[in-house]
Amino acid sequence: MYRRMCRIRRFEERAAELYKATEIPGFLHLSIGQEACAVGACWPLGERDGITSTHRGHGHVLAKGLDTASMMAELMGKEAGTCHGRGGSMHIADPGQGIYGANGIVGAGLPIAAGVATAAKLRAAGDVVVAFFGDGAVAQGMFHEAVNLAAVWDLPVVFLCENNHYSEFSPEADQHRASMSARAAGYGIGYAHVDGNDVLAVAGVMTDVVEGLRAGGGPVLVEAETYRWHGHYEGDPERYRSAEEVTAAKGRDPLVIARRHLTAVGVEEDRISAVDEEMEKEIEAAVEWARGLPEPDPADLYDFVSAPRPVFAEPAPPAADAEIFRTMDAVRLALQHELSDDPDVFVAGIDVGAGGNVFGLTRGLADEFPGRVRDTPISESAIVGSAVGAAMAGMKPVVEVMYMDFIGVCLDMLLNQAAKLRFMTGGRATLPLVVRTQFGAGRSSGSQHSQSLEALLAHIPGLTVVMPSNPADTYGLLRAAIQDPNPVVFVENRLQYGLKGPRPAADHLVPLGKAKVVREGDDITLVTWSRMVQEGLAAADVLAGEGIGVEVVDLRTISPLDRETVLASLAKTNRLVVAHEAVRDFGVGAELAALAVDEGFWHLDAPVTRVAAPPVPAPYAPSLEQAWLPSRDTIADTLRRIAAV
Repeated sequence: MYRRMCRIRRFEERAAELYKATEIPGFLHLSIGQEACAVGACWPLGERDGITSTHRGHGHVLAKGLDTASMMAELMGKEAGTCHGRGGSMHIADPGQGIYGANGIVGAGLPIAAGVATAAKLRAAGDVVVAFFGDGAVAQGMFHEAVNLAAVWDLPVVFLCENNHYSEFSPEADQHRASMSARAAGYGIGYAHVDGNDVLAVAGVMTDVVEGLRAGGGPVLVEAETYRWHGHYEGDPERYRSAEEVTAAKGRDPLVIARRHLTAVGVEEDRISAVDEEMEKEIEAAVEWARGLPEPDPADLYDFVSAPRPVFAEPAPPAADAEIFRTMDAVRLALQHELSDDPDVFVAGIDVGAGGNVFGLTRGLADEFPGRVRDTPISESAIVGSAVGAAMAGMKPVVEVMYMDFIGVCLDMLLNQAAKLRFMTGGRATLPLVVRTQFGAGRSSGSQHSQSLEALLAHIPGLTVVMPSNPADTYGLLRAAIQDPNPVVFVENRLQYGLKGPRPAADHLVPLGKAKVVREGDDITLVTWSRMVQEGLAAADVLAGEGIGVEVVDLRTISPLDRETVLASLAKTNRLVVAHEAVRDFGVGAELAALAVDEGFWHLDAPVTRVAAPPVPAPYAPSLEQAWLPSRDTIADTLRRIAAV
């Protein structure tokens, strides 16, 4: 234990020196003074057990077994670093060693830990997870959502609070009114308090807690009281506390306390000092090794953003005499197929189990797949965060966010976690997860239940965004999304749940990232997706009667965008109209217009034109909503105008 603590201390001291010498870029948050928490908490853990960490995570990952050399190289931004120089100080991870990431977002590791623990519980292998967090994180909604979900699902996770009594610059008393023990009681979980500067005390408490979890016990909140010697970050002027306070705290140095334990049982000072010298040499060797390494090659900028996708061809369309089914049937059948084929797949969301989903899409699946179709609390960050953690742990979660509008509630888990973790870990993390959601204006659902937000999601590198337009594609695309090794947001239009079409074969798979020409024409290219495809096809039928040939391209996948199919159609027609339900300004239509210009279509026969909702929130009153929402009539009027140019 002393050796591990000494390793952390010397690593952090050298990191501070290198940061001052500008050999380490970016931000640096050091854990000097908190070494006993990390080492004691990880002492009873095995390689398969998991941890999640914080922006102050060097000690945690070293205590879990990460090597100092690759870590030092990572801090220096070198290609041979733990994460190939893509993560840096705040984002070190190695899921292969049970290290599911330090995290630059306060509290974000907690829902991820719940997901890793979910994977452990579903596999029933006796593995446990420790989620490190600081006292400041309890003010985050993610703390509440993660602890509550863990309690409801009875997960094998320890929420370990390193209470150093400061939230960045603010003392604990200015941030909270409830104690940690009261919070644990409020969630109905176990609680333990320990002196976080005494490694034997921490290891003793954690050994008991971990043994209880392995035996089937539920989550526990452990509060380890400690103190950070350095500021919130290196360079922090520390005006919020006195030098006398810091000096007094150093009197409880975890390494000094550990030395006392050693000498008390007869370990000689020379032997202890030999450990100090050993760690000094180890860290210095790591520094010298890292200094001589190259930084990542700029030519490799695009590496690790997404995992390579399986390659398969566009499937044959359903047979002409195929059974007719609905989009809602397509969703359920796709989920059923993947749950049957792959034991790593599970489904979770609000009322998706016993309730069968608010639209009845998952009805019967919970009985057919016990424990693998899971109801959650109304906690979008915990739902998506648990998917992130479970995916990193090797599962294939399919989670539901009931309405697309609610994506804003859990945006961090998509924006900063699911989309970025493969890149920031240099490919060490895989994120095979699907977030299913739905949208659709036209039924007076109002401004908070009608939004089409695909442009927001498509703007996030690392996310795949899928929006099917018919039942067969819904089935094939959803199955492909579940099998994909990348995070996919799968967006259904609720007004199409009753849409009927021919049922494809059970093995029907539609490739992601591939648009499809669903109607050929020579005069105008109409690019659209989701429900607007049906409106666009109806408009094209009308225009055909007027002698105008409209080629309709169904994007199907918004991101990555199939530029080739769009441009091939545009090369034939030399006119482009884009129709989407989302508001016009800054939307996907603008991206398609820019694509046409970027690719040299300078002399189109008519201006690129968008048919879209105006930049106004979706109205409630039917008269206003109908004026706001694009339709086959507005699409047809635009096509006529462009054809006449």
